[in-house]
Parts: sequence; structure tokens; C-alpha cells
Amino acid sequence: MNELFNVTTNGDKLTLSARDLHNQLQIHTKFNDWFSRMKEYGFDEGTDFYSFLSESTGGRPATDYQITLDMAKEIAMLQRNEKGKEIRRKLIELEKAWNSPEKVMARALDIAHKTIANLQIENEEMKPKAIFADAVATSDTSILIGDLAKLIKQNGTDIGQKRLFERMRNDGYSIKKGTSKNMPTQMAMKKELFEVKERVISNPDGSTRITRTTKVTGKGQIYFINMFKKELA
Repeated sequence: MNELFNVTTNGDKLTLSARDLHNQLQIHTKFNDWFSRMKEYGFDEGTDFYSFLSESTGGRPATDYQITLDMAKEIAMLQRNEKGKEIRRKLIELEKAWNSPEKVMARALDIAHKTIANLQIENEEMKPKAIFADAVATSDTSILIGDLAKLIKQNGTDIGQKRLFERMRNDGYSIKKGTSKNMPTQMAMKKELFEVKERVISNPDGSTRITRTTKVTGKGQIYFINMFKKELA
């Protein structure tokens, strides 16, 4: 049938060239005059047909129309001659083939494959946003390393405070040795992942001492939870 008509799929509909139909019906009236008369039978532009430019035999653009199969069948019937009946029968055959169970299933599978592909793309695009959303709810205040370990565990990585401290040291976020062991490294402080809380404690003998506690900032909570969740991906 494509040998007779320039058939185009438009979603779940078939359309064809009005000029092709004009030629197949062997209409002697000029195309533009003929199609203008056909439009008067109640066809709506945008619903039953739409215009486009096609190349004519001379190479110059010519106005053509993509028309629906229903419109084409009705136009063929309006010719009131044997050629019109013949073309209408062929259009009905084309419609039956298009609506056959095999063709309908093929179109459904194609739509399903495209939908799955789009969902996979959207899922990949949404992963960072989802990771951020899971973490941001707990990012308003600074928390202890032990509390961060609990949050990381809730997000899928089985880790405790001791192992998290070890990971921080090995990855360069915390100092490994000496009196400053487990305190944030300069790199981690520049990234604003931690803050150090100082507390002055009065001893019974009247002297004082200062304690320092490492706490994870809101930015740090998001950073580390995202880091561990990406490792699970």
C-alpha cells in the first residue's frame, strides 16, 4: 500500500498525502482547486488534515496535506465512480492491516519499550535528588559521629561508630594519630564537613580544662550519606 500512498504514522493514527490520493483517484482538476472543494464537505483543519510543504517535480516547494484515513475514505466515496470505490477498498484494507492484533501488539510493545527507557533515564536523573532529599531532613543541626553512623545505617550501609571513625581516618577526613586523633583534617574543615565544639570544664581543684568534640555539620551529613549511598548504587 505504501507503493500507492505516502503513508505516515501520527501517534496511533495513519495519515497520507492528499496529492497522492489526488493522483491515485486520477482527478483531472488541478490539485489546489480540487482539495479546496473537498474541504467544503465539513473536514476540519488540525483534526482531519494539516498542510505542509513538499518538493514538487520542479524542485520548488508545493503545498500538500496530510489527511486522516477516514477523510481519505470519504473523499474516495465522494468521487462516485469505480476508481473511487477501488481506492476506498484499498484504504479499508490498509486500515484493517493497521488494526490487526499483530500490529496493535507491536505498537503497544514499542510504546512500552520507550516508556521503560524514559523511566530508566528519569530514574538515573532523579538518583542524586533522592539521595539529597533523604539526607537533608537531618541536616539542620550538627551531630556526633555516632549519630551519623546511625543515619548511614538507616540509608543502607551497615556501619557503626568505631568503623566510621576508622573510615574517616583512612579516607583523610580525620587525623590518624597523636593527641588530635579523630579530629578533622584541614581538608575536611575547608569543605565545612565538621565543626569542633570546645567546652571549658572546671576541675575540683579549681583548675580548668578544655575538651574538644568533633561534630558533623549539615553539609557534612549530606556529603557522607550521599557518599555511602553512591557506593551502594
